[in-house]
Amino acid sequence: MNPIVIIPARLASTRLPDKPLADIGGAPMIVQVVRRAEEAGLGPVFVAAGDAAIVDAVEAAGGRAILTNPDLPSGSDRIWQALQRIDPDGAHDVIINLQGDLPTISSPVLKAIMEPLLDPCVDIATLVAEITDPEEATNPNVCKAIVSRVEGSASGRALYFTRATAPSGDGPLYHHIGIYGYRRAALERFVALPPSPLEKRERLEQLRALEDGMTVGVMIVDEVPAGVDTKEDLARARREIVRFA
Repeated sequence: MNPIVIIPARLASTRLPDKPLADIGGAPMIVQVVRRAEEAGLGPVFVAAGDAAIVDAVEAAGGRAILTNPDLPSGSDRIWQALQRIDPDGAHDVIINLQGDLPTISSPVLKAIMEPLLDPCVDIATLVAEITDPEEATNPNVCKAIVSRVEGSASGRALYFTRATAPSGDGPLYHHIGIYGYRRAALERFVALPPSPLEKRERLEQLRALEDGMTVGVMIVDEVPAGVDTKEDLARARREIVRFA
């Protein structure tokens, strides 16, 4: 496999305006995410930016960024448009979609995205972590993955994603981590599809792939990378970034 990491980012944010440019450890947050991706060593790293200011910030720090149409509806559309410009000949057969608000993601977690793709039947790979906080289990802002797996295995297949507490009964619940590894053909197929009924109902984009019959492979990791959505999240990220110095 020949992966490439593309990080979609745009300035529009209702809870934390201009958050890709927020200073964390002396650099814009988007630059810190680029650094974490480079540290993982999976492949070349690019930012698919919806705004020129993001391109400027990334390039000023020595990174690579592509300006995409600001009106694109999702990060998946943004990385696909960027990929056409970066790699028109199709040399990269796996595209890793890394969220631009994970400045403290660890290399082991990011590297784990490649494991499900060792199975040639998997179209899209993603990550989950077992829920240990009871509040997360009932929080509709936490997406849960319903995973079919062999007992004792760290990998499996996603059957569904939901904001509800599911499945019922005894057994682990899994917090879905919104990082994806697409086979190139799967990404092309995905962005060509219209939003699906369950996707619109749950407000979860990944359900579009399942409704179209794609196989989503899952790898279980030990931690949920801390995203930055609020001022409190930003303060925490500023404290934690010192471990990457």
